[in-house]
Amino acid sequence: MDMQSLILLLVVGGLAGWLAGNLMKGRGFGLIGNIVVGIVGAVLGGFVLNFLGIVATGLIGLILTATIGAIILVFVIGLIRRA
Repeated sequence: MDMQSLILLLVVGGLAGWLAGNLMKGRGFGLIGNIVVGIVGAVLGGFVLNFLGIVATGLIGLILTATIGAIILVFVIGLIRRA
């Protein structure tokens, strides 16, 4: 992984985590937490959208995929915390 890919991964992960935190009742995780949630969400979103047969391309598709996965992740974390 080159430096440009790493920076893109961190920026998209942070943006997706921030979007998910704001969309899910304003839950924020801080900068590092948003990046982690966004990166894990990108992997989760990729699996979910691939399973549904949806292919997202380009930067906007990557951000949407990561945000969808991060929203799912934040929702699951919320369910686990309630239990």
